[in-house]
Amino acid sequence: MKLKETTLKQELKFKGRLINVRHDEVELPNHEIALREVVEHPGGVAVAMINDEGKFFMVEQYRYAQQKVLLEYPAGKMERGEDPLETAKREIIEETGYSGKDFVYLGRMVPTGAYLEEKIEMYMANTDQYLGQNLDVDEFVSVSTKSIDELIDMIMNREIEDGKTIAMTFMIKEMLERNKK
Repeated sequence: MKLKETTLKQELKFKGRLINVRHDEVELPNHEIALREVVEHPGGVAVAMINDEGKFFMVEQYRYAQQKVLLEYPAGKMERGEDPLETAKREIIEETGYSGKDFVYLGRMVPTGAYLEEKIEMYMANTDQYLGQNLDVDEFVSVSTKSIDELIDMIMNREIEDGKTIAMTFMIKEMLERNKK
């Protein structure tokens, strides 16, 4: 069975600073017509940066949409057309104050495929040197470090809810286990 939906018409409904929202009229595989709501987003990156002690840099920040503080790997929005690795290098310095080196691409994550275009490019890196935090004017974060086992325990105890952090932590744990063999 053909699963692809064909776009017939797109109409921009909201243009914002971070996102746009549009209505798409689509033809379904059974030739019926349906409406799809799509949130346009330029995409982002997340970086799991490990220090010399084997601990990962984490940031806590208030996430307004969730109305709570979340613990996450450092992450940020890509500028349109920006190379994801360059975004990762910029964001890790902005949020932790440290530059990274030896970046390894972990893959791409689609946080919510039903209505959101955003894709998150995931990286792992080693800590390089301290250059100083350079947060955006509306950004407030607390930086800490956690071992992979501490992160797994926090996920399993439902203390970490951020999707990219959960996905990356389990990917990294599996990578570390496979490298032991």
